Amino acid sequence: MEHLHAYWRMEYIKAPRLPEGGNLFANLPALGDDAKALIIHRSRCSYLLLNRYPYNAGHLMAVPYRAVQDLPALDAAERADLMDEIIRAEEILCAALQPNAFNVGFNLGPAAGGSIGHLHCHIVPRWAGDTNFMPVIGETRVLPESLATMYRQLRTTADRLFPSA
Repeated sequence: MEHLHAYWRMEYIKAPRLPEGGNLFANLPALGDDAKALIIHRSRCSYLLLNRYPYNAGHLMAVPYRAVQDLPALDAAERADLMDEIIRAEEILCAALQPNAFNVGFNLGPAAGGSIGHLHCHIVPRWAGDTNFMPVIGETRVLPESLATMYRQLRTTADRLFPSA
């Protein structure tokens, strides 16, 4: 019998859930520790962070600071800034990981898979041949890099491409 070890899953399973009304995406920028929060880049109205439970290596999320649940709730400056962060994510991932493609999207509302009541966009790098039987049959994703290593690589790339003013 073969064994597959996904040690990081237990951290997810045992992680405390936010109390009713809690907002993870509002709390992370306030931590004061971008490495702990996995924040890759900050802009005026939004930020990029590495997904702690990714679909694929390098899975980023663009999140507005202001807690809204749908795109029309953003004002024009927030919309423009969020789109700029999505574009920065693609540029960072291209420079750091050289993916062949991206899945980019929003899950708006619980029926669409939106599990956090704070608008966010997923930017998932893809490579030719990165899909195999594991997610389909085994319901398991295989990530080739630890989150800590991926964070350092993406943060270094972000800092190089978009130095703080």
